[in-house]
Amino acid sequence: MTIFDLVSANEIASYWTSLPSDEPPYLGETLFPNDKKLGLDLKWIKGANGAVQVLKPSAFDVSVIPRPRIGFNTIQTEMPFFKESKYIDETLRQELNRVLESGNALYIDAIMRRIFADEVELIQAARVQRERMRMSLLTTGAIDIEANGQILSYDYGLPSDHQVNATNPWSDPDSDIMADVREWQDLIEDDTGVRPTRAVVSRQTWQRMLRNKTIVRSVFVLSNGQATMNDARLNAFLMDELGISVTVYNKRVKDESGNIYRFIPDDTFIMFPTGQLGTTWFGTTPEESDLMSSNVANVSIIDTGVAITTMEKADPVQVETKVSMICLPSFEAADQIIIADVG
Repeated sequence: MTIFDLVSANEIASYWTSLPSDEPPYLGETLFPNDKKLGLDLKWIKGANGAVQVLKPSAFDVSVIPRPRIGFNTIQTEMPFFKESKYIDETLRQELNRVLESGNALYIDAIMRRIFADEVELIQAARVQRERMRMSLLTTGAIDIEANGQILSYDYGLPSDHQVNATNPWSDPDSDIMADVREWQDLIEDDTGVRPTRAVVSRQTWQRMLRNKTIVRSVFVLSNGQATMNDARLNAFLMDELGISVTVYNKRVKDESGNIYRFIPDDTFIMFPTGQLGTTWFGTTPEESDLMSSNVANVSIIDTGVAITTMEKADPVQVETKVSMICLPSFEAADQIIIADVG
């Protein structure tokens, strides 16, 4: 048994899929579920689903008059390619060689867990990149990435009048949050025929909703608002009054430059309808197309379309692990989203 037998794409993929899933999925994984297609091109239909026009009457024994397809745009672009790699460093390789000579199975297993945990960082990075793109769509209507000499920019054409401002900052406890939300729901329903039923905010924005005097007085009528609001009461009130469920999403991401920020910025209220908003599309990577059937490298596919590739290096003796994906979300429901600045 050699280092090449132990550190392979198949073993790393098995390790990743066997990891316990204690945390809930990323929000974007439920709103933009994964799917896969061949090649790089991505095309989707974006359009406003407004009120349905009635079927027109016709005389008998005459040719039918076709109804034109209106209100839809075909959007086409090329999906971006992401890849990075890691090497097993000299010290760890020598330690592993000594362990292999000893034949101690428990020691070998402990060292391999250390190696796989390090290699899995690239797989986690691919997953976070997907969520970063989906949440960028949800909060700005666009995706902009600049790193490694690549400048990627995708504008999904959200209607400008669906990017709104609160009547008064929600940091003001006297602001009328309920009136703002109801107005934005009416706006989307008037424009598209679909009424938003879900929203997402950061913890800070949620705390401001909890402290809003208008909401607190509406919930605690008998005490004229002299009570403490909690998450459960606020959620129940918003569902009863507005038919809306709010998710507090406070996860953070580190971008290519090392800057840490929240997926959902403070002072932002995003509202959208029930159901799938788009699809996280994967293309077929060069590693999957050309290396899976070759003897050059070992390739495994995980998470619908992420390729793990391990390659043997003869001088110095190393194993390089590469993680790559071609990925971009579509956003068919772009016209049904409200992005509100409430700061």
